[in-house]
Amino acid sequence: MRVIQVQEPGLFTTVQDLGREGFGPLGVSASGAGDAISLRLGNRLVGNVEGAAGLEMTLLGGRFVFPEGALLVLTGSDFGATLDGEPVELWTAFEAKPGQTLRLGPTRSGARCYLCVRGGIAVKSFLGSASTHILSGLGGFDGRALRKGDVLDTGAANGLTRKRKLSARAVKTMEPRKVLRVTPGPQSLWFDEASHRLFYGSTYRVAEDSNRMGLRLEGVAIPMPPDGARQEETGRNACPTRGRGGMISEGVALGAIQVPEGGLPVILFVEQQTTGGYPKIANVISADFHSLGQLRPRDEIRFDRVDWETARDLLRQQEEFLASEEVILE
Repeated sequence: MRVIQVQEPGLFTTVQDLGREGFGPLGVSASGAGDAISLRLGNRLVGNVEGAAGLEMTLLGGRFVFPEGALLVLTGSDFGATLDGEPVELWTAFEAKPGQTLRLGPTRSGARCYLCVRGGIAVKSFLGSASTHILSGLGGFDGRALRKGDVLDTGAANGLTRKRKLSARAVKTMEPRKVLRVTPGPQSLWFDEASHRLFYGSTYRVAEDSNRMGLRLEGVAIPMPPDGARQEETGRNACPTRGRGGMISEGVALGAIQVPEGGLPVILFVEQQTTGGYPKIANVISADFHSLGQLRPRDEIRFDRVDWETARDLLRQQEEFLASEEVILE
């Protein structure tokens, strides 16, 4: 079995796949890659199934040795990677010969870079997934971020090895957005017109204390809806209140934008709590989830409202493009 030796782990490197869906009722969020599209494409480029486990590096990459060699690819953000001192191109599969060292530095673009290896990272599955759930200390490699001296097993690589690259059009199409498209949240009608104008007309900055649980935003505070406005809502917006700005907890989704006390929005991310007691003014659409995964502290973003039909169409178009023959070049 081939292995990866971790000489330096980088700032925060974890084993991630596409996450564990369906365990929200048990209080376990899906976790998985922050930028799932980069992981999916990386796996395809080295001949893996899309959901194979890879390494997710955040803001600063590590240093890795491949004693038996490996077929590799780097996707997502540019971390200035070199293989034995020679520059490595993103989105293009390459071979590490036995004993060669892959080095990655600080990010030059977004937040996360993915290292995919032919055969995937072989770790014990937890609830059907290899993804690391940091908050609970479960999954991945011992339920934690990598450390110096760790040795990772890789899976068996079957079939012919072909070096592939992503097409220029695909690279351009998948560039992360800084204007995130959103649909109305479950409590959108709790907020008055002036609050919506503030939310959609303002620029927000990603805070330094953002993490895989949520992206905290700095900027213009959104006034909390008055208690009376909540009591007037009907249907799914009806909810007994618990003090100003509060509500009885309910299930929350990836990309939900909560407005807690203080009025500064928080975007729930891949390790979000599965329930929340703050009103949600909007929700980032599924087609823009990969952009969330590439947001760095101090990045500036805005929000653009779309309807649900548009959101579905954008996701369908994205998936159709990813499945097309023009994405991967042999």
